[in-house]
Amino acid sequence: MADNSKIEWTDATWNPVRGCVKLSPGCKHCYAETFAERFRGVPGHPYEQGFDLKLIPGKLAEPLRWKVAKRVFVNSMSDLFLDDVPEAYIEAVARVVALADWHTFQVLTKRAERMQRLLSTRLAFAARLPNVWWGVSVEDRRYGLPRVKHLQATPARVRFLSIEPLLEDLGPVDFTGVDGVIVGGESGAKARPLDPEWVRSVREQCDAAGVAFFFKQWGGKRKAAAGRVLDGRTYDALPRSSVAPFPEDARRLRLLEEAEALAAPWLSPPAMAVGGVISAAAST
Repeated sequence: MADNSKIEWTDATWNPVRGCVKLSPGCKHCYAETFAERFRGVPGHPYEQGFDLKLIPGKLAEPLRWKVAKRVFVNSMSDLFLDDVPEAYIEAVARVVALADWHTFQVLTKRAERMQRLLSTRLAFAARLPNVWWGVSVEDRRYGLPRVKHLQATPARVRFLSIEPLLEDLGPVDFTGVDGVIVGGESGAKARPLDPEWVRSVREQCDAAGVAFFFKQWGGKRKAAAGRVLDGRTYDALPRSSVAPFPEDARRLRLLEEAEALAAPWLSPPAMAVGGVISAAAST
């Protein structure tokens, strides 16, 4: 959405894909869907098609245009590993991430099996990049915890969990190989409740396992009023990542040209169908 984000654990969001399909209970009150559907049918708006899946190749090179290093949440308005996103397009995104090695990229998915498979094969070049966090969403025991096992089997250098919205007590969690955990409650008019004991259980297990713990929010109808203080303090620990120095302009512009070349095959006008998905040249 923007090169400045209000999400507490990132600096910017980057959306080369828009739209998604609900998969599990954590998706029930999806903030991205709620936002996108407000603009369905508005001519010329980036979300004129609402939350329908859409590739946005005009956004692929965007991180190389930014003139400061950022922590970047990839696809805050979608899921990069959604079944209908072509593998070739996912690879293009990963190639851009590899070029822009002065940014830290945070990739989060509920499609943990597909991420595991691709990072073990076609995207093996990206799995061990030091500037990328690969993560999965966890909301409950039935749907969320199996994703942790797939993440642990993924050959990633940095792994993280977004336990948000936390919908129940997760019980014992194996955090082996996990570098960071972000926990938060659901926000919005229909927000489901968050029990403080569920959060404390995760925090204590992270402490025991030496895993960075970040508490994002209590959520609820008034997210700002509820805040993010847990037991008298805030928790802001995040995984460490290794990034390259910010490049001189001449080098950055050369790399920008490489990123634009990666986008070029997807930008052929008019908008074309790729694997049943509409590929759009729009850069907004």
